[in-house]
Formats: sequence, C-alpha cells, structure tokens
Amino acid sequence: MSEVTLVSKNNVEVTISREAASVSPVLRSMLSSPFIEQQENKIELKDIDSNVLQKVVEYLEYHQKYITVSENEDIPEFEVPTEMSLELLLVADYLNI
Repeated sequence: MSEVTLVSKNNVEVTISREAASVSPVLRSMLSSPFIEQQENKIELKDIDSNVLQKVVEYLEYHQKYITVSENEDIPEFEVPTEMSLELLLVADYLNI
C-alpha cells in the first residue's frame, strides 16, 4: 500500500495511506489526475493548519478502518475538540468528507 504526504500551511508533513486519503473525493481526484500531486504522492494544502490537518488524517484513517464494520458492531466515537470544530467543518466541506 502506497503512502501520500499531505503538507499543511506551516509546512508540516503528515503521511497517510493512499487508500485512506482516497476517502476524500478531492484528494482522490488530485491523486488520480496526471498532475504533480499524483507523480510525487504529495499534496500541498496551504490553507490548512497542521493541527487541523492532523485531525483530518486521523478521521480519514478512522473512516477507512470502520467503513466495512457491520451495524451490529460497536464503533468508537470519533472525538473532535470543541475549539477545533468550526475549522474542521470548513476543511471537511473543502475536502468533501
């Protein structure tokens, strides 16, 4: 499984599996088009702060992990810090997740 590097606005690099990144239609599109992002497996997200980007990566990995779980199984709640909620909503809207 290949990995993708996401780069925040303060140049912090966060690594994520390509499969988890593809949960976002926006990231999936960037990684499947013939642009530099696809060639280098690196996407610069210059409008997203590193702490928010890290939380987004955690969510994408969480979603990927639990997407195939049946309705009868317990899925742990995904914790979102209150102070980060608005910024996460904006980023989630941008990434279509």
